[in-house]
Amino acid sequence: MVVAGGGENGGGGGSCCMKWWQHNRNHYNHHHHNHSSNGSGNSNSGRVVAAGFVFCLVCFVIHGLIAVLYGWLILTPPSSLNERKGLPWLGCEEDNEGSWAIGVFFGPSPFSLKPIETAEIWINESAAWPVANPVITCASASASGFASNFVADPFLYVQGNTFYVFYETKNSYTMQGDIGVAKSIDKGATWQELGIALDEEWHLSFPYVFNYLGQIYMMPESSQKGELRLYRVTNFPLEWELDRIIMKKPLVDSFIIDHDGEYWLFGSEHRYFGTENEQLEIWYSSSPFGPWEPHKKNPIYNTYSSFGARNGGRPFKYNGNLYRIGQDCGETYGRRVRIFKVEVLSRVDYKEVEVPFPFEGSSKGRNAWNGVRHHHLDVQQLRSGEWVGVMDGDRVPSGDSAHRFLLGCASVAAVAGLILLSGVLLGAVNCIIPLNWCSDYSGKRSDTLIAWERANAVSLKVRRVFGRLNRTPSYLRSWIKPNTCTGRSVLALVFALGVVLSCTSVTFIYGGNGAEEPYSWKGQFSQFTLLTMTYDARLWNLKMFVSHYSRCASVKEIVVVWNKGIPPKLSDLDSAVPVRIRVEDQNSLNNRFKIDPLIKNRAVLELDDDIMMTCDDIERGFVLWRQHPDRIVGFYPRYVDGSRLEYSGEKYARKNKGYNMILTGAAFMDSQVAFKRYWSEQAKPGREVVNTFFNCEDVLMNFLYANASSSKTVEYVRPAWAIDTSKFSSAAISRDTNRHYRIRSECLGKFTDMYGGMSGRRWEFGSRKDHWDV
Repeated sequence: MVVAGGGENGGGGGSCCMKWWQHNRNHYNHHHHNHSSNGSGNSNSGRVVAAGFVFCLVCFVIHGLIAVLYGWLILTPPSSLNERKGLPWLGCEEDNEGSWAIGVFFGPSPFSLKPIETAEIWINESAAWPVANPVITCASASASGFASNFVADPFLYVQGNTFYVFYETKNSYTMQGDIGVAKSIDKGATWQELGIALDEEWHLSFPYVFNYLGQIYMMPESSQKGELRLYRVTNFPLEWELDRIIMKKPLVDSFIIDHDGEYWLFGSEHRYFGTENEQLEIWYSSSPFGPWEPHKKNPIYNTYSSFGARNGGRPFKYNGNLYRIGQDCGETYGRRVRIFKVEVLSRVDYKEVEVPFPFEGSSKGRNAWNGVRHHHLDVQQLRSGEWVGVMDGDRVPSGDSAHRFLLGCASVAAVAGLILLSGVLLGAVNCIIPLNWCSDYSGKRSDTLIAWERANAVSLKVRRVFGRLNRTPSYLRSWIKPNTCTGRSVLALVFALGVVLSCTSVTFIYGGNGAEEPYSWKGQFSQFTLLTMTYDARLWNLKMFVSHYSRCASVKEIVVVWNKGIPPKLSDLDSAVPVRIRVEDQNSLNNRFKIDPLIKNRAVLELDDDIMMTCDDIERGFVLWRQHPDRIVGFYPRYVDGSRLEYSGEKYARKNKGYNMILTGAAFMDSQVAFKRYWSEQAKPGREVVNTFFNCEDVLMNFLYANASSSKTVEYVRPAWAIDTSKFSSAAISRDTNRHYRIRSECLGKFTDMYGGMSGRRWEFGSRKDHWDV
């Protein structure tokens, strides 16, 4: 045991804080003894007490602010978050079962289905963007007045040229499944939510709809009730009544099919949790109403969950063969669908073999609506011979929210453990720190402690390490003295603040699903073309650019305008979407807005190759542009003061309630309108200025828009964060910031002379209800 004692002033051991306290106590006693007659001791004591009080008060205030921030992040009502994303105030809540949505697919056969966006279907001829999956979501269901957390298990019913889709919708109030229905009269381009077709006191899903003798029936899953129930329509498609109870068994995902003169019922019995994913049973009858006899080989399957035993949709016939759709629930519930060709189906035997299903999943991962799993498919052949399918998909695995909650708790617990461990280590270190490190301690060191330190090699090494760590820079030493009690406390407080904020960030991050999802507009989704311009000296930047942005949910394709040098091979680029490199003959910035007949999409994001933003910011800009396709919607505002371009005018603009603004570097626009304006005869003098200065093509585009309209022509979205990688490159034209700004101000003056000024187009921050511009 080490005894800390000796020395003229009493204790040679203990922490620096104790020594600081001892030193100040001795100092106070000395002054109190010498100056008690004139009261100076009380004055000195008051200073010590006042300093401690202020320190405690500051700690209290800082920790109070941290608590308020933490509470705001954790307790922010989901409704306010939904409003910022343009979602209904109730619905689309985080759900442990997932965030399922429904898409439409077309193809010449059930084995060659492609998503609706590949068909280049527009809502109408004047639409500026194509239709994209998903077409039915929790947002579209909730917007119609039926709050939904997700939609899944779609079944298609076709009447002439009208599509009806019956699906499971999880009610945000009751947290149980109901059966919803949507209608499309334009081949799946737009969908009208009709409402809830069936609502019981128990969970409903898998609404298998079929015809029999001129009547329409629905056989939804009612395993929670312990029955398989058959409903008959009374007023299609929203009114149904119970026709009969087919079987007193808790079957899941069941269907009835007519095959070789008999009716066959396929289903999985829900005996206990998880078994329904591993087994399959069959019954047969001469009528879909029963009575039903069990198959001789029941259970047909009683195997592992990834096999595909559980049904995953309606069976279909193709080229005279019967196919069953099964679910692979191995990695997570509903990971994918598997297709099985039924070779033998009789009362005494059943045999099926798996066949390839070449469904192309998205490589965007969680940013794609079906990037993680899809577990239900219904395909039917139309009168035209074309096949149409509806499939559900999810961007997160089953139990994702619970997993993230546990991971978040584990992260907080780990950080708390680190804090405790750090406290123990700091306490131990303080016990062996040389006393002369405490600059305000004037007492002698203990001879006993000195002898122990010299004899202890571990202590010597620890002192050397922490001695180096304690050598703070001079500019910090003048503000915080790390060798004093107050200084150490301030540093500890800063450390604690960082840890708490880290915990808050972890908790907040795990409050989302890790995806940067697309934003719907009026319940509809779409895609856009991303266009950038670069050359050989910036190839490294292009690779990073393509790898990042190609995984944004709504990016359909990337077009690279290659201005100079040998273009890269497409195999050199890691992209989740098609990339096209358009090689130009002349190195001109005007090539950025060149009319390109291969760009079919009117929605184009023109983005500098050195700007890196989050996909979430891109998606917000896209949905805002869809609300105002006649405007430029961008992320980089520039303040226009007469004929001068100001890059730091935002503070001035907020103070003066707005400013004249142009958008540069990153902006959505209508390619057909914008590119034609840029290459019009009126814009020819402006293009010559761009060639002269090798700059300002984006500034010119703003003037052309402003010149063509007397109303508002720009919309601003403030990005959460953005990185300008041009600062790390010697090849960027904007690397010399002062020269770059000076050239653009000259361009502004010339364009003002050519096309008129920007006066009368003041922008006010905070004018949008979604607050995306603040």
